[in-house]
Amino acid sequence: MSVRAIHLLGSPVLRERSPEVGEVTDATRALIADMFETMDVARGVGLAANQVGVAQRVAVIDADGERFAMVDPVIVAAEGKATAEEGCLSIPEHYGDVTRPAHIVLEALDAEGRRFRKQASGLVARAIQHEIDHLDGILFIDHLGPLKRQRILSKWKKERKGATGHTRMPEPENAERA
Repeated sequence: MSVRAIHLLGSPVLRERSPEVGEVTDATRALIADMFETMDVARGVGLAANQVGVAQRVAVIDADGERFAMVDPVIVAAEGKATAEEGCLSIPEHYGDVTRPAHIVLEALDAEGRRFRKQASGLVARAIQHEIDHLDGILFIDHLGPLKRQRILSKWKKERKGATGHTRMPEPENAERA
């Protein structure tokens, strides 16, 4: 297991739809282990493979006492609405209120390649939807109104002025929840 660099806003892989994995292999399991370690160091509640530069439909979640991997995830049912503040390890220290379905049903493969179905609500449902958005090339800022999105983008550009590259290594002492 190893901690991987997290891709930041501006990295092209964050805006691509990741292709399906199909079959869980040893390489998939190694990626999942690295993603859990990276998410833990960064103190996130979820992480998608494209956030570590891998264009595959793989994500990990650790929210409200539930910790699991999801390979080729699909939301098969959704109902209700809930609005809450979201952030993202790929846009650190920026947040916005996002409205999403309150309750969902997820179907995916686990880290062993077994199909599972999970009902979720609250933070777990929000994290699942946030990570599936990543796998589709969608960021939480895309759900914000134009003024809030522009404010975050302007501030991000100002903060990144002169920065090179679009990755950062997570460090426990300066990490945020996302």
